[in-house]
Amino acid sequence: MRIIAGQWRGRALKAPVGQTTRPSSDRAREALFSMLASRLGSFEGLNVVDLFAGTGALGIEALSRGAASCVFVEQDRPALDALRTNLATVGARGDVRAQAVGTLGLSRTAHDLMLIDPPYDMHAGVPTLERLARLGWLAPGALASVESARGETVAPGGFTLEVERTYGQAKITLLRYEG
Repeated sequence: MRIIAGQWRGRALKAPVGQTTRPSSDRAREALFSMLASRLGSFEGLNVVDLFAGTGALGIEALSRGAASCVFVEQDRPALDALRTNLATVGARGDVRAQAVGTLGLSRTAHDLMLIDPPYDMHAGVPTLERLARLGWLAPGALASVESARGETVAPGGFTLEVERTYGQAKITLLRYEG
Protein backbone atom coordinates (compact mmCIF):
# COMPACT_ATOMS: atom_id res chain seq x y z
CA MET A 1 0.00 0.00 0.00
CA ARG A 2 1.49 3.31 -1.13
CA ILE A 3 0.62 7.02 -1.25
CA ILE A 4 -0.65 7.73 -4.79
CA ALA A 5 0.13 11.43 -5.28
CA GLY A 6 1.36 14.61 -3.65
CA GLN A 7 4.39 15.35 -1.54
CA TRP A 8 4.65 11.78 -0.17
CA ARG A 9 3.91 10.02 -3.47
CA GLY A 10 5.22 6.46 -3.55
CA ARG A 11 5.84 6.22 0.21
CA ALA A 12 4.87 2.83 1.62
CA LEU A 13 2.29 2.57 4.41
CA LYS A 14 2.13 -0.11 7.08
CA ALA A 15 -0.99 -2.20 7.70
CA PRO A 16 -1.63 -4.28 10.83
CA VAL A 17 -1.40 -8.06 10.60
CA GLY A 18 -4.69 -9.99 10.48
CA GLN A 19 -8.15 -9.46 9.07
CA THR A 20 -9.51 -6.82 11.48
CA THR A 21 -8.39 -3.90 9.29
CA ARG A 22 -9.33 -3.97 5.59
CA PRO A 23 -7.38 -1.25 3.79
CA SER A 24 -8.98 0.14 0.64
CA SER A 25 -7.39 -1.36 -2.46
CA ASP A 26 -4.94 0.84 -4.35
CA ARG A 27 -7.34 0.77 -7.31
CA ALA A 28 -10.33 1.96 -5.24
CA ARG A 29 -8.23 4.64 -3.49
CA GLU A 30 -6.86 5.92 -6.78
CA ALA A 31 -10.39 6.05 -8.26
CA LEU A 32 -11.76 7.84 -5.19
CA PHE A 33 -9.07 10.52 -5.28
CA SER A 34 -9.53 10.97 -9.02
CA MET A 35 -13.28 11.56 -8.44
CA LEU A 36 -12.52 13.96 -5.60
CA ALA A 37 -9.88 15.88 -7.57
CA SER A 38 -12.26 16.38 -10.49
CA ARG A 39 -14.82 17.93 -8.12
CA LEU A 40 -12.52 19.82 -5.76
CA GLY A 41 -9.83 20.92 -8.18
CA SER A 42 -7.36 21.07 -5.30
CA PHE A 43 -7.06 19.67 -1.79
CA GLU A 44 -5.17 22.80 -0.66
CA GLY A 45 -6.40 24.10 2.67
CA LEU A 46 -9.16 21.52 3.16
CA ASN A 47 -10.20 20.26 6.59
CA VAL A 48 -10.63 16.50 6.31
CA VAL A 49 -11.95 13.81 8.63
CA ASP A 50 -11.07 10.12 8.12
CA LEU A 51 -13.55 7.90 9.97
CA PHE A 52 -12.89 4.21 10.67
CA ALA A 53 -9.42 5.34 9.64
CA GLY A 54 -7.59 2.02 9.94
CA THR A 55 -4.09 2.64 8.56
CA GLY A 56 -4.93 6.28 7.82
CA ALA A 57 -4.27 5.78 4.10
CA LEU A 58 -7.22 7.96 2.99
CA GLY A 59 -6.50 10.88 5.29
CA ILE A 60 -2.75 10.71 4.68
CA GLU A 61 -3.42 10.75 0.93
CA ALA A 62 -5.48 13.94 1.39
CA LEU A 63 -2.68 15.51 3.49
CA SER A 64 -0.12 14.50 0.87
CA ARG A 65 -2.18 16.40 -1.71
CA GLY A 66 -2.28 19.58 0.38
CA ALA A 67 -5.14 19.28 2.88
CA ALA A 68 -4.62 21.65 5.82
CA SER A 69 -5.70 19.18 8.51
CA CYS A 70 -7.09 15.72 9.09
CA VAL A 71 -8.87 14.17 12.06
CA PHE A 72 -8.35 10.40 12.14
CA VAL A 73 -10.88 8.37 14.17
CA GLU A 74 -10.10 4.72 14.90
CA GLN A 75 -10.72 2.45 17.90
CA ASP A 76 -8.78 -0.74 17.05
CA ARG A 77 -5.41 -0.78 18.85
CA PRO A 78 -3.32 -2.50 16.11
CA ALA A 79 -4.83 -0.16 13.49
CA LEU A 80 -4.04 2.85 15.71
CA ASP A 81 -0.44 1.68 16.02
CA ALA A 82 -0.17 1.36 12.22
CA LEU A 83 -1.84 4.76 11.75
CA ARG A 84 0.57 6.50 14.12
CA THR A 85 3.53 4.74 12.48
CA ASN A 86 2.33 5.83 9.03
CA LEU A 87 1.93 9.46 10.12
CA ALA A 88 5.44 9.41 11.61
CA THR A 89 6.91 7.72 8.52
CA VAL A 90 5.74 10.49 6.18
CA GLY A 91 6.19 13.27 8.75
CA ALA A 92 2.51 14.22 8.75
CA ARG A 93 0.56 15.76 11.58
CA GLY A 94 -2.94 14.58 12.28
CA ASP A 95 -5.46 14.72 15.10
CA VAL A 96 -5.68 11.02 16.03
CA ARG A 97 -8.72 10.14 18.10
CA ALA A 98 -8.61 6.70 19.69
CA GLN A 99 -12.34 6.18 20.03
CA ALA A 100 -15.38 4.68 18.35
CA VAL A 101 -16.89 6.86 15.63
CA GLY A 102 -20.27 6.54 17.36
CA THR A 103 -18.94 8.35 20.44
CA LEU A 104 -17.98 11.56 18.60
CA GLY A 105 -19.78 14.64 19.89
CA LEU A 106 -20.21 18.16 18.59
CA SER A 107 -17.43 19.41 16.33
CA ARG A 108 -15.81 22.83 16.59
CA THR A 109 -14.67 22.52 12.98
CA ALA A 110 -16.90 22.00 9.96
CA HIS A 111 -14.95 19.75 7.59
CA ASP A 112 -14.78 20.07 3.81
CA LEU A 113 -14.26 16.37 3.17
CA MET A 114 -15.36 13.29 5.12
CA LEU A 115 -13.89 9.88 4.27
CA ILE A 116 -15.81 6.91 5.70
CA ASP A 117 -14.60 3.33 5.32
CA PRO A 118 -16.31 1.19 7.98
CA PRO A 119 -16.24 -2.60 8.16
CA TYR A 120 -18.71 -3.72 5.50
CA ASP A 121 -20.84 -5.76 7.93
CA MET A 122 -21.53 -2.66 10.08
CA HIS A 123 -23.59 -0.79 7.45
CA ALA A 124 -22.43 2.35 9.27
CA GLY A 125 -22.07 4.82 6.39
CA VAL A 126 -25.60 6.28 6.35
CA PRO A 127 -26.15 6.58 10.12
CA THR A 128 -22.65 8.02 10.57
CA LEU A 129 -23.16 10.68 7.90
CA GLU A 130 -26.57 11.73 9.15
CA ARG A 131 -25.47 11.89 12.80
CA LEU A 132 -22.23 13.78 12.23
CA ALA A 133 -23.92 16.25 9.87
CA ARG A 134 -26.33 17.10 12.72
CA LEU A 135 -23.34 17.50 15.08
CA GLY A 136 -21.59 20.09 12.89
CA TRP A 137 -18.85 17.92 11.40
CA LEU A 138 -19.61 18.96 7.79
CA ALA A 139 -19.50 22.36 6.12
CA PRO A 140 -22.33 23.20 3.71
CA GLY A 141 -21.42 21.76 0.30
CA ALA A 142 -18.83 19.37 1.78
CA LEU A 143 -18.09 16.12 0.02
CA ALA A 144 -18.42 12.76 1.76
CA SER A 145 -17.13 9.43 0.52
CA VAL A 146 -18.47 6.12 1.79
CA GLU A 147 -16.83 2.80 0.94
CA SER A 148 -19.26 -0.07 1.40
CA ALA A 149 -19.99 -3.57 0.20
CA ARG A 150 -21.01 -3.71 -3.44
CA GLY A 151 -24.72 -4.38 -2.74
CA GLU A 152 -25.20 -1.84 0.06
CA THR A 153 -27.44 1.17 -0.58
CA VAL A 154 -25.94 4.46 0.60
CA ALA A 155 -28.60 7.21 0.46
CA PRO A 156 -28.50 9.42 3.58
CA GLY A 157 -30.95 12.26 4.09
CA GLY A 158 -29.54 15.75 3.49
CA PHE A 159 -27.04 14.58 0.86
CA THR A 160 -27.04 14.56 -2.95
CA LEU A 161 -25.47 11.68 -4.84
CA GLU A 162 -22.49 12.83 -6.92
CA VAL A 163 -21.27 9.46 -8.21
CA GLU A 164 -21.22 5.77 -7.34
CA ARG A 165 -18.66 3.25 -8.61
CA THR A 166 -17.89 -0.41 -7.87
CA TYR A 167 -14.44 -1.97 -7.67
CA GLY A 168 -14.58 -5.72 -7.08
CA GLN A 169 -16.53 -6.23 -3.84
CA ALA A 170 -16.26 -2.55 -2.87
CA LYS A 171 -18.54 0.32 -3.78
CA ILE A 172 -17.56 3.97 -3.42
CA THR A 173 -20.38 6.46 -3.04
CA LEU A 174 -19.53 10.14 -3.29
CA LEU A 175 -22.08 12.54 -1.82
CA ARG A 176 -22.44 16.30 -1.39
CA TYR A 177 -23.81 17.67 1.88
CA GLU A 178 -26.78 19.98 1.33
CA GLY A 179 -26.57 21.65 4.77
